[in-house]
Amino acid sequence: MREQMKPAIRMPSWLLAAALAVVTMIPVGAAQAQAGYPDKPIRMVVPFPPGGAVDILGRLVAQHIGQQMNQSVIVENRSGANGSVGNEAAAKAPADGYTILLGANGLATNVALYPKRPFSELKSLTPIAYVGSSPLIMMVPANSPAHALKDIVDAAKADPNRISYASAGPGSSAHLGSELLKYVTKTSMLHVPYKGGAPAIVDLTAGRVDFMLLDPVQGLSQLQSGRLRGLVVASKERLPLVKDVPSAAEAGFPEFEASVWWGFMAPKGTPPEIVNRLNAEINKALTNPDAQKVLAGMGVTTKPGTPEDFGKYLDAEAAKWSTVIKSANITAD
Repeated sequence: MREQMKPAIRMPSWLLAAALAVVTMIPVGAAQAQAGYPDKPIRMVVPFPPGGAVDILGRLVAQHIGQQMNQSVIVENRSGANGSVGNEAAAKAPADGYTILLGANGLATNVALYPKRPFSELKSLTPIAYVGSSPLIMMVPANSPAHALKDIVDAAKADPNRISYASAGPGSSAHLGSELLKYVTKTSMLHVPYKGGAPAIVDLTAGRVDFMLLDPVQGLSQLQSGRLRGLVVASKERLPLVKDVPSAAEAGFPEFEASVWWGFMAPKGTPPEIVNRLNAEINKALTNPDAQKVLAGMGVTTKPGTPEDFGKYLDAEAAKWSTVIKSANITAD
């Protein structure tokens, strides 16, 4: 006997139409929004004051990606707490691609520096693109008796805490880079924090502190004027801008690598398609010959890559500096 077929369950026509509308409209709507992106100005948060290296970089990239995307990119400076103020402001913005952040080292170090803070850059922001880096240069007063990194290290070992170093404040690149030097050489040195780089450089040139780690934007004019001397570049290779200054690897301290670096982030949840579009536009801007000329003059080495590449870099930097910060008992809270 042939098995009796069960009657098919029929969906009401109005319900079927509604379901099909939902299925088709969601991706089409998203695609239309992304296809029209950007259809209004983009806000670029720079978490440092105007005039510094981060601000210069931000305005340079803003100009180029604005021209490429035929849309205004407005730079907004939100400084404070080693970039934390601006980083958090960007993270709290709508995740629609119309707020981006040009962050620096604090993206990876602030989690360890501010352990009591509920906000985390690594958890609240999405990587877009790595911009580049510039190694720190150890500079000493013109009349300093030290003529090599070994002289500083030997003096610190012979008389702990006699050697002093300046920084722009707790948690700054100069501070953490100097603590890395102490960590890899197993020495003790005296940290003299200042409220910003300018007063620190004044005291360094006057010989009130023994050394300071400076990026090329801060220190190049001091070297050229003869007020300061460069002992070593905290990297594996020499820096073309100061080609007569040896690298840390050449000086016998290959683990002493410290730089200032920058990268773009977006609020967590920004659509991947928009993140990838921004990544492509930023990479294109960084390879522009005019931009390359400016970046070379700042001692910046660029390295275009994917959002995933930048994410891996952030994780590696966070792990490296967390070890140094915890070893030195540093906190900026």
